[in-house]
Amino acid sequence: METIHLDDFLDGGILKEKSFRRKVDSIDWAQYSTKRVLIKGCSDVPVPTWAYLVITAQLAEHAQRIYFGELRSAVKIFNRDKE
Repeated sequence: METIHLDDFLDGGILKEKSFRRKVDSIDWAQYSTKRVLIKGCSDVPVPTWAYLVITAQLAEHAQRIYFGELRSAVKIFNRDKE
């Protein structure tokens, strides 16, 4: 399972929309094609809901499944139907 850490999107210790969107745009989302992906939130920094939605929207075009949370107790939030 691949993991996306929201800590990687912080700018100066906080999540700033402009730099967050710039980082999201620079990712090659195709690398997650047909993979299971876990979106792991920050433990010390509050993350707005829209940040999770932006990442999920990008991943949904490629990933097989998307989870949120910790690996041991991940919550499935997206599952691509088999075609």
